Amino acid sequence: MGQKGTETRDRLLDATQELLETGGYFGAGLNQVIASSGAPRGSLYFHFPGGKDQMVGASIRRAGQAISDSLHGLAESSGSAAEFAEGVLNQLGDRLEQSGWRKGCPVATVALETAATNDPLQQACSEVYASWEGEVRARLADHPDADDLAVTTLALIEGALLLARAHRSRDPLTRVARQVRALLS
Repeated sequence: MGQKGTETRDRLLDATQELLETGGYFGAGLNQVIASSGAPRGSLYFHFPGGKDQMVGASIRRAGQAISDSLHGLAESSGSAAEFAEGVLNQLGDRLEQSGWRKGCPVATVALETAATNDPLQQACSEVYASWEGEVRARLADHPDADDLAVTTLALIEGALLLARAHRSRDPLTRVARQVRALLS
C-alpha cells in the first residue's frame, strides 16, 4: 500500500476511534466515519472489505497497541510497581480530563456494548485487555501473586476511569492510586 493509501486508512481509523470513544459502537456509523475522516466511501470498503466490524476491530487493536506502548514506557521509567500503576492512572487521567471527560478507555465502551453479541469485536477487546494485563504482569513479575495482581490492578484502573468519567472528576483516580500503592507496596 502506498503512502496515500496508508494515510487514508489512518484517517479512517482515527475517525473511527474518536467516534468509538465519544459515542460508542452505535455512535460510530459508517456515514459518521466517512464524514469525520474526509475519506471517500469507496476507500472505506477498499481498506475494510469486512465493513464496520472489521474497521472497529482494527481501530480497537490500534488504540490498544498505543496504550500498550505507553504502559511499556511507563514500566521502564518507573521505580516500583506502585509508581508504575500511579503513572498509568495519572497518564490516563490526563487524557480523560484533556478530552473534556469524553475519552476514558478506548476499549471499554465497545466491550460493554458488543461483547455479548459480536464475537469478532469481543475477541478484539479481549486481545487488547490481555495485552494490557501482560504489560502490567511484566511490571509485577517480582510479586508472588503477579497474575492476580495484574488483573486486580487493571480492573481498578478501568473502574477508576469509568467513575472519573461519570463524575467528571479525577477524585476516583486519586483514591484508586492510593489503594493501588498500598496493595503493591
